[in-house]
Amino acid sequence: MILSKGEVLGFETDTVWGLGCLPDDNTAADKIYEIKGRDRSKPLILMSNNLKNLMPYVKTMPDYAKILVDKHFPGALTLIFEKTELVPGFITSGKNTVGIRIPDHKGFQKLCLEIQGGVLATTSLNYSNEPPVKDFREAQEKFGDKITLIKPENPLHTGVSSTVILCTGTEPVVLRQGDIWI
Repeated sequence: MILSKGEVLGFETDTVWGLGCLPDDNTAADKIYEIKGRDRSKPLILMSNNLKNLMPYVKTMPDYAKILVDKHFPGALTLIFEKTELVPGFITSGKNTVGIRIPDHKGFQKLCLEIQGGVLATTSLNYSNEPPVKDFREAQEKFGDKITLIKPENPLHTGVSSTVILCTGTEPVVLRQGDIWI
C-alpha cells in the first residue's frame, strides 16, 4: 500500500496538483489543514478512479447528476451531494454534504489502485490564497519537507480548477466555474 495512516500525499491530477490523505484519517486531514493554512470551514472533497468507490459516501444522486456523471466523469467536474454516515465530519467541515470527483489523469487513476479503498480526501496543493503549484519542481520546493510527493510519469494538467456543482436540489447549481462549462 502506497499510503499509510497519518501520511499526506501530493500528486498531479488533470486540473491542478492535489494534496490528499485517506478519508478516515483525522490526523492526516489535520495535517492538510495545517500545511496549507486552510480555513477549517472549507471541506475537503473525495476523489477516486472509479465511481463505484465514491458511491458509498453519497446519499442520493438525482437524475440530472447521473447525466453529468455520464458526460463528464472522469474529468474536471466536482459534484456535491448529501453525504452518508461514512463521511467523517472532519472531511466535510461538519457540513451534511460531500464533493466527489474522478480526475481524467492516468497517473492519479493508477495511484488509486494502490490505496486501500481507492479513495482520497483531497484539496489543491498550495498554501491558502495562493495558486496551486505548477509542477513537480515547485511542489518539491514548497512542500517536499512536509509531504510525500508522487512524481508524475507523464506530467499533464490544465492548471484550471474543476467546475463545482451542488446537486442537492431539484436542479444543479454551479458554485465555481472551472474547466468544464455547464
